[in-house]
Amino acid sequence: MTEDTPDSLIPYDEIVQEALRAVVGRVLGEIERGGSELPGNHHFYITFKTGASGVSIPAHLRERFPDEMTIVLQNKFWDLEVREDGFTVGLSFNQIPAKLEIPFAAITAFVDPAVDFGLQFQASVSELAPEEHEDAENDAEVLVQGDPDDGGDGSNVVTVDFGRKK
Repeated sequence: MTEDTPDSLIPYDEIVQEALRAVVGRVLGEIERGGSELPGNHHFYITFKTGASGVSIPAHLRERFPDEMTIVLQNKFWDLEVREDGFTVGLSFNQIPAKLEIPFAAITAFVDPAVDFGLQFQASVSELAPEEHEDAENDAEVLVQGDPDDGGDGSNVVTVDFGRKK
């Protein structure tokens, strides 16, 4: 892109973020339809903004994780229910069962380390104040790589880069 490139009137970055979140919904929907059994060695790390609109978690978890939380769906989870706008799941924290309701818009990362697949999102949480930061070179970068020591070539890395005017 050059300095003469006009700002887009089409919100491409929002459209791509929404489409990638639909990937998370589809994957979780497949697990739900399969009886909430994860095939093979698949397991998921899902990071989300705890203060996002529509997130429902127990008060003790919100106190412990006031900004962001990562959950793991692997062996012990139950009542996975996937909707168009998010999902609910039962998990145990320190042997205390809890039901979590998480909108897809609150998710900031989704990783399946069994196959070195991951997505990273910009949180679409309008009521949270943006964190202070320097101007970035791009609007969004979706990047999760496997352990560099595992000999992987990073071929399952998905990168989305929207250049900004400089």
